[in-house]
Amino acid sequence: MVFTLQRYIFREVFKVFVLATVALTLILSLGSILRPVAEYGVGPRQVVHLIGYFLPITLTFVLPMAALFSTALVYGRFASDNELDACRASGVSMLTLVYPGLALAVMVAIANLTLSFHVVPAFVHRAETSLKADAKQILFRNIQRRGYYKPPGTLSRIYADRADSQNNTLLGVVIAEVKGSEIKKIITAENAKIHFNPHKRFNEVQIAAHNAYQMGAGDEGDFSAKSLLLMIEFPSLLGDDIKFKKIDEIKKIRLDPMQFYPIEKLAGDVYAQFLAELLAQDISSHGRHFYKLYSGSKIVEFTASDCVAQDEEKVRLSGDVVVNEFDSAGKRFLRTLRCTKAILHIEGDKLAPTLTMELYSARWQCADGSEGLARRPIIRGLILPRTVTDKFKTGNVLNDISPASVSAALKNGPSPGLERLQNKLQRKIWNTSAEIKAEIHSRLVFGIGCVPLIMIGIGLGIILKGGHLLSAFGASSIPAAVLTVFIMMGRNVTKNPDSLAGSGVTLMWVGLILLSLLAVVVYRKLLKN
Repeated sequence: MVFTLQRYIFREVFKVFVLATVALTLILSLGSILRPVAEYGVGPRQVVHLIGYFLPITLTFVLPMAALFSTALVYGRFASDNELDACRASGVSMLTLVYPGLALAVMVAIANLTLSFHVVPAFVHRAETSLKADAKQILFRNIQRRGYYKPPGTLSRIYADRADSQNNTLLGVVIAEVKGSEIKKIITAENAKIHFNPHKRFNEVQIAAHNAYQMGAGDEGDFSAKSLLLMIEFPSLLGDDIKFKKIDEIKKIRLDPMQFYPIEKLAGDVYAQFLAELLAQDISSHGRHFYKLYSGSKIVEFTASDCVAQDEEKVRLSGDVVVNEFDSAGKRFLRTLRCTKAILHIEGDKLAPTLTMELYSARWQCADGSEGLARRPIIRGLILPRTVTDKFKTGNVLNDISPASVSAALKNGPSPGLERLQNKLQRKIWNTSAEIKAEIHSRLVFGIGCVPLIMIGIGLGIILKGGHLLSAFGASSIPAAVLTVFIMMGRNVTKNPDSLAGSGVTLMWVGLILLSLLAVVVYRKLLKN
């Protein structure tokens, strides 16, 4: 008889739970995709896919609220219809009647922990993959609809009068590259070919602009070119967030911060700037003697009156700059270039970069005696010399670019720009470590907290049986809000570098303990009456 009664209560609770879950999921799913729709400008087909991909995120919040609603409603109705009194008069204990609700609470807690630690990260990565696969359609759709496209995660904008998605072509193109609050350069072109190069962690877009004119500040300068190749990186907005990482990924990041792409990318910036300053130091040590660089197809020797490392991984050569080019064997002279300004850029993979030399208004003279003026000749694919790369021997990038290593390698110490990058990297590593701690404990507290929360809903449903059926749900939502506040406060305290170690985590668990004590108080009152 008792089992039949418990099965009847569980069936009623589960029925309302499923209906509430479906209703709340449909409502909240639409809200969860507003940001991707606004950020990416996805089409109807992608919207349907995103709803499915973001469904586990929605369920993480929906399941506890649906369970709270169903238990408060069903047990409140069970008590108000005097069924509870009849069962107790028959000798059935209160705790026996509560078992169906407790079973649902445990099921919701297990489901919530599984979703937050495993399912949500997997589906978020699938959503990221879907957005990357549709990057071309998203770009062309935005330009066709609004006349411009702002790549997510960047401040740059691509404008075009017309977009031809079949031929991957933009007509009447204006590209504005922004850094901080300043426009770094503006490029105009008659037309441009778009090519997408997907990577594991980001999308790279190559824009081949024809009949282009560039207006730039500083070393960028103003110049025109028949063809100009631009590279824009579309960073990940979802996958590179600790709250969307699986527990095994979080463990790897905790052991090796370089496993987290934002840290790896920032470390690459520090590494490249360090290389630029080491290269400038090495070039300056040669004085007016020729400095030699190799590439796969040629050897380049150059000298300059002055050599200075700059921000953005650049080395500036100025004064009397002379560049001699030879074949790969170094036996056949190709040409000489003379100018008053040249820039060496660190390009490519920041952790395994190459050099590009860019000369401004250079006069050239070939071996056959012919000569002329080149507006902006560029020499690509130069290999960094061993005198620079041999400074890195530990095999650990974070050790190689640590303040101690940098200070030991640079005679005049790091530049202010390099120090800013190092400080930014250290803050990022610390913030990531704190975020990992906050994320793990908040998931655990929220998942485990489902059990006392739902039990409070059952108790209040029985105690408030004389009122409106939804009054118990409203009253039990207050402890849920309090637990959420404790979790949010704990996360913020954990991420605060000025807070005491472990105080944020303690605050989260204090919220759970208080919720559990409230559940004990509710059931003591219930059993006493």
